[in-house]
Amino acid sequence: MKVATVTLNPAIDQTVCVAALVPGHVHRAHTMLFQAGGKGINVAAFLAASGCQVSATGFLGRENATLFERFFAERGIVDAFVRLPGQTRIDIKIVDEERRQTTDINLPGLAPSEEALTKLCQTIDELAADCRWFVLAGTLPPAVPASFYATLIARLKALGRLTVLDASGEALAQGILAGPTLVKPNRAELEQLTGQPLTTLTAVAQAARSLLRHDIRRVVVSLGEQGALFVEDEQVLHAVPPEVTVESTVGAGDAMVAALVLAELRGLDLTASARLATAYALARITRLDGALPPSSVLEHYSERVQVYSLVARPAEE
Repeated sequence: MKVATVTLNPAIDQTVCVAALVPGHVHRAHTMLFQAGGKGINVAAFLAASGCQVSATGFLGRENATLFERFFAERGIVDAFVRLPGQTRIDIKIVDEERRQTTDINLPGLAPSEEALTKLCQTIDELAADCRWFVLAGTLPPAVPASFYATLIARLKALGRLTVLDASGEALAQGILAGPTLVKPNRAELEQLTGQPLTTLTAVAQAARSLLRHDIRRVVVSLGEQGALFVEDEQVLHAVPPEVTVESTVGAGDAMVAALVLAELRGLDLTASARLATAYALARITRLDGALPPSSVLEHYSERVQVYSLVARPAEE
């Protein structure tokens, strides 16, 4: 079965590299890249590079769709995007090479009409004929209700399809209530969801386990340099990455989501899934071009990931 990704608010990522970013000063950039961006699009690219058959849908502005169309054609991704009048937004990413940090400046994006939303739902229904897994990822465009991911999840569950949700804020909160198969928040998103600081791994694990009661099978919480927690009913695993030289953190979570889907398609257990997902995230942060390294490098990273079992008390209802 194929995989489909849904990106409602894609962007053209303009990545600018400077030696050191100093607010209020003039900088001379020495590298600039324009890339098709958006969380679901990134996931689709990682999956396609791993040999999966992938369709990508969502909304694109007609006036600057060429970059995306070329991107999909080069990678063998089926373009099922609904076109909107206007231009897809451009997001600016400034890479501070000295501090190895990325500063993001994101614009709101195009607002789809009711007709466009209806057309997207029809497209998703058509994709469900061949696609078993759907990845719903990224921010919602202007004027789209926060409940939209929840609506899509319920629609896909009724069709017997499996879903991964990677969102934030109210869209994440409402989407969780619809019971996606997998959810991948980061620590900050989980803190916002629970309304409390999660300063220890145990606290993060408890908060993640509390989400399972919404008919969610697995919760993966990305923790940056600390790795990630992988939480199911019977297991809580902490995957700790080895130290690497970080070129850019952009897309690391998307690489992890792609690997989580790959792990499901390959029938991997939780430990193997944790190793694979962490290896994909590591492979992404060590490159600026957005591409995955050869499989031998991914295997090397996977072997170096340390996985520990944690015990977390079930959160109170």
